[in-house]
Amino acid sequence: MKNLLDEIDRKIVEILKNDARKSYLDMAKDLKMSEGAIRRRVKKLVESGAIRKFTIETAQEGPAAVILLSANPSVPTSEISEAMLKIDGIQRVFEVTGEFDIVALLSAPDTHALNSCIEKTRMLKGTSRTNTMMVLRFW
Repeated sequence: MKNLLDEIDRKIVEILKNDARKSYLDMAKDLKMSEGAIRRRVKKLVESGAIRKFTIETAQEGPAAVILLSANPSVPTSEISEAMLKIDGIQRVFEVTGEFDIVALLSAPDTHALNSCIEKTRMLKGTSRTNTMMVLRFW
């Protein structure tokens, strides 16, 4: 993203993070601006890539886990990350620093499906080691 967000853009993004369904009119009232100004700013945020997508967050219905993955240096980490995103159950993938190279959030309707997701991750080309942690509670 080339342009930095100004204070109003950051407020709009924060409002949308908390409630992506909030109307332009309600945001305009909250920020003491016109509805048209909010609409133009949101359009600009989307066009610039500052907002990549609008989505929903559902209640967690099944088991979830966090998997830490060490990559073999002969395979680019980005290649492994992209392959992980194609596995059913992988929700988010982060390339990180430290002992592990990749962290992913997993969720599935049941433990069998979650285990399948974990096994597929372990089998990816370039995976040298994994550590999986079951999620006990969401906050």
